[in-house]
Amino acid sequence: MNFITLTSDIGHNDYLVGAIKAQLLQANPDLQLIDISHNIAPFNFPQASYVCRGAFKNFPEFTYHIILVNLFDKKPKNLLLAFHKNQYIFCADNGLLNMILEEKPDIVLGIELDKEANKNTLYCTKVIADTITRLANGESIQKIGTPDISFEEKNPLLPLESKNFIEGQIIFIDNFENVIVNITKNQFEEQRQGRAFKIIFLRDEVINKISESYADVPDGEKLALFNSADYLEIAINKGNAAGLFGLKGYSDKASRSSVIMQNQLLYQTVKVYFE
Repeated sequence: MNFITLTSDIGHNDYLVGAIKAQLLQANPDLQLIDISHNIAPFNFPQASYVCRGAFKNFPEFTYHIILVNLFDKKPKNLLLAFHKNQYIFCADNGLLNMILEEKPDIVLGIELDKEANKNTLYCTKVIADTITRLANGESIQKIGTPDISFEEKNPLLPLESKNFIEGQIIFIDNFENVIVNITKNQFEEQRQGRAFKIIFLRDEVINKISESYADVPDGEKLALFNSADYLEIAINKGNAAGLFGLKGYSDKASRSSVIMQNQLLYQTVKVYFE
C-alpha cells in the first residue's frame, strides 16, 4: 500500500484540500492519504520544516510526502522530487527542501512543468500524482525528471551557540499554546556538559530544570521539557504559555525589518545559560 502525506499552507476554508485529494485518488484510488497539516503559516519556512521533519521520520520507508507550502514563491519551471533515507519528498523549488532535511538529499530531480500549462495548485498536484503512479508502477526514479538539478537552498534556522549559552527561536506554537524552540535535546546536552542551567525568556522568566511531563509541576506553573520530536518546549500545566507570556513564533520578515520590528524578537527568543 502506498502512503501519501499532505502538508500545506492552504487551510480548510475552501474546496482546495478536497480537490487535491481527488486529483491524487483519480490517479490511483488505492492510495492512502494522510494529512500532516494544512495550517502552516504562510511563508513560515521554519514552522513548515519543523512540522515536516517531526512527522516524516515516523512513516514507513518509501512513503510519498507532498509539501504544498509557498508553492508560488516564484514562477515555477520545475517541482522537486527528492529521495532521501528511503523517503520520497515532493515540493516547490523554494529553499524549503534542505531546511527540512538539514543536509543534502541523497537524490534530487527536477520534474518539469509544461510551459503552456496554467501552473496552479491542482495542475502541480496532477503532475505529482502522475509521477507517483510511475514510481508505484516500478519505473526507476533515475528515469523520471532531470537528475542532479540545481535547486534553491535556504539555511535551516539553527540556534546560536556559545560556550556558556545557547539562544533559540520559537518556531512553533501548538494548539494548546505550548511554545516550541529550535533547540534539540542533543544540542542542549552537548552544550550543557553536565552543568546547571537557566532557561530565560522575556526579561525575567526563568526555568532551571527539565520536566518529563506537564504533570511534574502544579496547575498554572510554567515548565520546560523536550517534546516527542525532541525539541525544547515551554509550557504551562493546564495553561497557555504563548498567550500568557505574549510569546510569538519566529518571523523572518521581522528579523530583517525595522528597529521597531526588531523589538519583537524579544518575544521570539529563548536563551539557556550554563553555569
